[in-house]
Amino acid sequence: MFLHYLDLSWRSLKRTPLVSFLMVLAIAIGIGITMTSLSVYHMMSMDPIPAKSKQLFMVQLETMDEGEGWWTSDNMPKQLTFQDSENLQLAAQAPKQAAMVKTGFAVHLNNPDFKPLLQPTRATGRDFFSMFNVPFLYGSVWSEEADITGDSLVVIGESLNQQLFGGGNNIGKTLYLDDEMYTIVGIIKTWSLASKFYDLNNGAFRETEQVYIPFAQVRLKELESWGNNNGWKHEDIQTAKDKLNSEILWLQFWVELPDQQSVEQYQAFLNNYIQEQKKVGRFKRDNPRVVIRNVNQWLQYNEVVSEDNKILVGLSFMFLAVCLANILGLLLAKFLRRAPEVGVRRALGASKNQVFAQHLVEVLVLGLLGGVCGILVAQLGLMGIRHSGSGYEALAVMNLKMYLSAPLISMTACVLAGLYPAWLVCRTNPAIYLKSQ
Repeated sequence: MFLHYLDLSWRSLKRTPLVSFLMVLAIAIGIGITMTSLSVYHMMSMDPIPAKSKQLFMVQLETMDEGEGWWTSDNMPKQLTFQDSENLQLAAQAPKQAAMVKTGFAVHLNNPDFKPLLQPTRATGRDFFSMFNVPFLYGSVWSEEADITGDSLVVIGESLNQQLFGGGNNIGKTLYLDDEMYTIVGIIKTWSLASKFYDLNNGAFRETEQVYIPFAQVRLKELESWGNNNGWKHEDIQTAKDKLNSEILWLQFWVELPDQQSVEQYQAFLNNYIQEQKKVGRFKRDNPRVVIRNVNQWLQYNEVVSEDNKILVGLSFMFLAVCLANILGLLLAKFLRRAPEVGVRRALGASKNQVFAQHLVEVLVLGLLGGVCGILVAQLGLMGIRHSGSGYEALAVMNLKMYLSAPLISMTACVLAGLYPAWLVCRTNPAIYLKSQ
């Protein structure tokens, strides 16, 4: 019976090609705009590391003096000082931990034929790679000893490896970061995240770095930050060493804690750490706080998905509703025009349910066609976003879930719009039309 209804629906669409085209076009535009905004929102709100998002925690310490505030909702700074980051890294009280900061270099091969590449660089501990599931293409991370000594070793990304050497296994070769020579110990595969959750200070949707060096080099080579530097009191900072010993907040610190017990133990360690620092004259509040947040809590705290994005999705669904209102009008006109034909079918024994089901199948076909065409419209919209320079280039894509959602939303919306016209036409009184025949 369903196949028979499909055949009738297809014949009906062909009998009224202009009206059918207008309805499919209206659905396609509504679904296209809706899926464009919904796809970007979906990518923005995705869990960037679902396998570990509940085990990775960002550390926040309330370092400011009594009376000093911060602009966050709970008055907690989002970054740590260098001395706290280094102390926590060296204490190694979590199963895995990674202090980190964004810096940068001119990368080159000391070859006049090669133009240096300005590259953001992440200085971090070796645990960074296993904590965040960074995949290696060749080699591996530097040794535990290099984490302490800060040897001139580097892990580079697949893209940079291609630019420098044309690809391939180049473990053991050297490159230059500014004027310093580094030895390549690892090459990682192309690694992208839905959001760059481990450092949200410089854009939540920036690409991951192509250069990684041991965190100890921040002190050894007095590296500058390419990220945010936030102070809360006046300090006479003349040298890089002054900054390392200052209360300026400019580094991130993540720990991996596999269970609740380790979470409680680490929080207790941080409380003890604060008390130790109070003894040396820091953390002068009466009760300085410690907060650790897992990945999704951290994204929500930083409002990675803003209210503007949610409003945009809401507006796109409202536009779809307007399109459906127009479709409802067209369906009413089309179905009621068919009332004499339906009256004859009712007189020949067709039940109201059969007539109702037949018209709903026709609406489903319209929704399916509109959904498929809507995907094409959405692709145009996403292409426009990718070329707009809005910073959402990596998010302007549709994944499999969105591809499947488009026709499903379209068919559901069309059924809702078609319920009233189908119900109205199935109540046709056959006697009226038999007399007119």
